[in-house]
Amino acid sequence: MQKTALRILTSVTLIAIFGFCGRVAFVVHEGSLVPNEVLATIPFENEAGSIAQALAQGHGFCCLFRQATGPTAWLAPVYPTLLAGIFKMFGIFTVRSFYAAAILNCLVSALACVPVYFAGKRIGGIYAGALAAWIWVLFPSGILMPFEWIWDTSLSALLAATLLWATLRVAESMRRREVLAYGALWGFSLLTNPALGSLLPFLFGWIAYQQIKMNAWRAKPLLLSIALAVCICVPWTVRNAVQFHRLIPLRSNFPFELWVGNNEIYDEHSREVNRITRYEQIRNYAESGETAFLAEKGQKAKAFIREHPRLCLHLASRRMVATWLGTPSPWSDFARANSMLVRFLFLWNLLTLLAVLAALARLLAAGSPYFFALASYPFVFPLVYYFTQTSLRLRHPCDPVLALLLALSVIPAHVSTAGGSIRQK
Repeated sequence: MQKTALRILTSVTLIAIFGFCGRVAFVVHEGSLVPNEVLATIPFENEAGSIAQALAQGHGFCCLFRQATGPTAWLAPVYPTLLAGIFKMFGIFTVRSFYAAAILNCLVSALACVPVYFAGKRIGGIYAGALAAWIWVLFPSGILMPFEWIWDTSLSALLAATLLWATLRVAESMRRREVLAYGALWGFSLLTNPALGSLLPFLFGWIAYQQIKMNAWRAKPLLLSIALAVCICVPWTVRNAVQFHRLIPLRSNFPFELWVGNNEIYDEHSREVNRITRYEQIRNYAESGETAFLAEKGQKAKAFIREHPRLCLHLASRRMVATWLGTPSPWSDFARANSMLVRFLFLWNLLTLLAVLAALARLLAAGSPYFFALASYPFVFPLVYYFTQTSLRLRHPCDPVLALLLALSVIPAHVSTAGGSIRQK
């Protein structure tokens, strides 16, 4: 019976099914509390929903704010196109489309259990993999995000976890098929969430280092993988060059994001009106066009950073805290919270941060070869958000890897003298 129970509890299929059912149950429960007319519109009142509407109506990748403002490269193409397909099947801005998109989010979020499981199994054994997958099943953001955000958030989490698992596999086997699959995975990931590209040089670099350590270094397979990833992205880059007459490899909105996090609203001595409204920015975008709008925001952001370097560093430190604890002032916000759920989420964020640091310290002390690959997720991926704008949603793609690190921080282990990795006792 004990063996049967262990076999069931370590079954990745069962874990993924539990994850999917739990997420769908949360979507159905929360959806029942919201009027249908709200579910049919509010979740789609964002850039992804606007572009998906334009695509579904045959207008192309355009109309960023539900206005005829022309082509856009504000977002990468995969998720708006996927959402447009849902609109074509279930109607534009309908309750059925909301539930279809939310359940799809639940599916891809639950499927992240699979790469988390196999990455954990490779690093720390089957029980480490199973525990990491179960932690991801119960991870609060993994349950909340599929309902809260009709965006690429949940799909990006699956891709980020899959990239880690694939990286660990490719580092041990440079067979042509796996190398090509790895490049294709990177290409698709970049066209879904270009922010994942921050991990690319570190994960490819880690693979190269591991190959050199094993005296099996060959540059050609990795170059082939990178070339395939680039080739997959090239048609989108060419489209952007044709539409905007400038180089936009994947996404154009960085100047705006930089300005949002670094502008006069944060300067208490500013004579500017200390407010930013969505209506005002949409009006400016519609009047100027995307290229001129972004150029202006980029210039203003750079000027503000040059004039207020200390303030910008202070803002970056606050965003760093918010990235990991949910708010730039977690202690006072925890004291003021009148909801047990909100307080639990504060505590969970703190626990996750401490567990991640403990797991990385443990891997480093053990001389684990996996330390660098795992550390790149919490240390590299969020960096851009410290200087632009941040939220737990933007951090979410690395959350499955955080679940894996949480598991590695608590599971009994010893250092393998042969490989320097953490192994289950």
